Amino acid sequence: MDSLNQNRDTYLNAEIIDSQTGTRGIAKSFMANVFLWMFAALAISALLAYLFSSSPQLLSYLIDAESGKLSLLGWGVMLAPIGFVMLMSLGYARLSATAITALFLAYAAINGISFSFILLAYTASSVIGCFLSAAAMFGIMAVMGYTTQKDLTGFGRILTMGLIGIVVAMLINMFMKSPMMDYVISIIGVMIFTGLTAYDVQKLKRIGAGIEFEGTAAAGVRKLAVLGALSLYLDFINIFLFLLRLFGGRRD
Repeated sequence: MDSLNQNRDTYLNAEIIDSQTGTRGIAKSFMANVFLWMFAALAISALLAYLFSSSPQLLSYLIDAESGKLSLLGWGVMLAPIGFVMLMSLGYARLSATAITALFLAYAAINGISFSFILLAYTASSVIGCFLSAAAMFGIMAVMGYTTQKDLTGFGRILTMGLIGIVVAMLINMFMKSPMMDYVISIIGVMIFTGLTAYDVQKLKRIGAGIEFEGTAAAGVRKLAVLGALSLYLDFINIFLFLLRLFGGRRD
């Protein structure tokens, strides 16, 4: 009898280990897809930012040659990203995986075109330096979020409230035009989005681990991966932009 009980316990323990190993494998596969879509979006944004910033002909579509102000298309490029994010977030349940993916890549492309103005405003060395710094900070926090055993849910709520505060402060400073307030906002912005990187990675890791148990279809998994890539893309881009506001050297 003791031998039978021992064999049963050994079998059950082996089943638990296999289940945990399979869950970890699914989570890793899901996270790999998330980062793949994120890197693809960053590559598209970087390529289009470079192409538009280095081509006067392409820039002429965004800036009116006579007035030197944004054209109608230029305003569309500047404002469209907000609409894309809202459409992907609010239309998640109704949109197909293909539609979500297409919207995400289009969003990355339009963002890249709008970033061409940044490349024109800042020196190449400062853009590269801030980009590499953002990549390092993002990478460190992503690893921390993936490996930590501490639950970051409460931390994420605090950061989300801080993000709302930053948005409000930026809107107020549009009228105040205070350099000191802009500097403080940029510092806090870097801190918030580096923290959100760890929180978002942990959240996505848990989503990946729960996919098998929830019986999510392949299309649903792809939609989750693309939306996860969107959240990490936004974290990285905002770290980069706030660093650029802090340390970027403007062209003469």
